[in-house]
Amino acid sequence: MKKIAVLTGDSAPGMNAAIRAVVRQGIGKEMDVYGIQGGLTGLIDGNIIEMSLEIVCDLIHRGGSVLQYSHFEGLENVDIQQKALDQIENLGIEGLIILGGNRTMRAAEKLSSLGVPTVGIPVTINNDIAGTEYTIGFDTAVNTVVEAIDKIRYTASSNERTYVIEVAGGRVGNIALWSGVCTGAESIIIPEAKHDVEDITDRIHQEYERGKNHNIIVVAEGVGVGAGKELGKIIQEKTNLDTKVTILGLLQRGGPPSAYDRMISSQMAAESVDLLVEGKKGIMIGLKNGRLIHTPFEELGKDKPGFDHNTYQLARSLATY
Repeated sequence: MKKIAVLTGDSAPGMNAAIRAVVRQGIGKEMDVYGIQGGLTGLIDGNIIEMSLEIVCDLIHRGGSVLQYSHFEGLENVDIQQKALDQIENLGIEGLIILGGNRTMRAAEKLSSLGVPTVGIPVTINNDIAGTEYTIGFDTAVNTVVEAIDKIRYTASSNERTYVIEVAGGRVGNIALWSGVCTGAESIIIPEAKHDVEDITDRIHQEYERGKNHNIIVVAEGVGVGAGKELGKIIQEKTNLDTKVTILGLLQRGGPPSAYDRMISSQMAAESVDLLVEGKKGIMIGLKNGRLIHTPFEELGKDKPGFDHNTYQLARSLATY
């Protein structure tokens, strides 16, 4: 194998660290490494450049994706499939490394089924992909949220208010759960567990009776449209306490990757190159019990990412006392 390409279908901290590792590992194995700019759209349009050590110099600490990205739309269309295959054939690309979330992994599976040797790397702040306990970007996002909540708590304790903080996470509550535990949130609202507004307001009253003049409530966006705003409104009405809502939004997707994200990105990306060299394809690299694992693309759709019930119970227990 002499020519490989790397493509990003999402954006999360650690993406650039992975791109860097793919390029350096590939060049180290005397391969030509190409970067597809703009995701699937860039592939179809032929927006493809040859990568070099200079391009990835000082890239490991940068957020976002130097190759940019677009969501994989239309790959079920036969004409779009053929355009993608034509570009790959024209350049003589023998292997493709695709980085992104669930939608990107489904696209990787499609390209693999069309005969393109493909390896996937899970990159999303949501940490919601089956076949891995960890996705690149999650650790950085949690640390960003923790830092924000810590600052908000200082304000909350000064002005004696209740703060509802809405965090990202797609349809799952991993960011909310982890950041809530790490910041001592009084309540954590996530899609995977039923929540009772009466229970939340009772906790708030209990804290005030104990002399605590402020509360932090973390809610995952996946709970529903306007999750934070709606919950804040209800809490204020039921408690008659001044309640403020903060939606962290895109803040969670930006910034330099954490040390952990840089490490896992580097390990997964280097492994992806090695797998292609070994002739292994049609798989996504994952992390389980601290070790890299390989899952066939077709197996990803048969399972759902696990929910950490133990951590949720820990959050409930620690918030009770």
